[in-house]
Amino acid sequence: MEKFVILFIVTSQALMPGTTTPTGVWLEELTTPYYAFVDQGHEVEVVSVSGGEIPIDPRSLGEDSQKEESVIRYNKDEGLQALIKNTRAAKDVDIHKYDAVFFPGGHGTMWDYPDNPDLKPIIETALALNKPVAAVCHGPAVLVGVETADGTPLVRGRKISAFLDSEEEAVGLTNEVPFLLETRLRELGAEIVKAEDFQPIATVDGLLVTGQNPASAKPVAEEVIKLLEK
Repeated sequence: MEKFVILFIVTSQALMPGTTTPTGVWLEELTTPYYAFVDQGHEVEVVSVSGGEIPIDPRSLGEDSQKEESVIRYNKDEGLQALIKNTRAAKDVDIHKYDAVFFPGGHGTMWDYPDNPDLKPIIETALALNKPVAAVCHGPAVLVGVETADGTPLVRGRKISAFLDSEEEAVGLTNEVPFLLETRLRELGAEIVKAEDFQPIATVDGLLVTGQNPASAKPVAEEVIKLLEK
């Protein structure tokens, strides 16, 4: 079986701006796809937007998330814990060295993913080189601001799954996030493909693979593997 190298780019946003409320990556959206790839013999390199230690949303370490097999496994995995504590910055990576790029979600992404000048060229180059680009939950915020060669929003006319406005309301953060992701993607012309709130769904549109919520992390990883194996 061919071995692929997948680049994970994770949020560096540790606090909701203007508050003392911690945020960051939603842990299972990193750990579940990470193990899905490595358990099939693939290699994963984890970097972050700004480099250094990746902030983990403390809510994703709570009682419910402990039931997630990948989070329990992470808590015993000193190797992955060490990787997350000392990452390179996204601006220092060469996308040519990887077979796919994966953007885990978490509320932190809502501030440092959209319109990011270090992330946009990575996505544009990956797609130009026929490499899959995947994002889950709030991760598709990274697609906000990315354009095609003629200046059209990348998501216009594309099928995309992302954290729904109704899910944001259910977690009580509608007024904390800078914008509602589902609404913004629709405004940019995306066709939102959705499941019931908090149910898994992975949507493939060409080389774009997106998922709606934490439960969608593994299906998104599985779709990326299918694209790579093609």
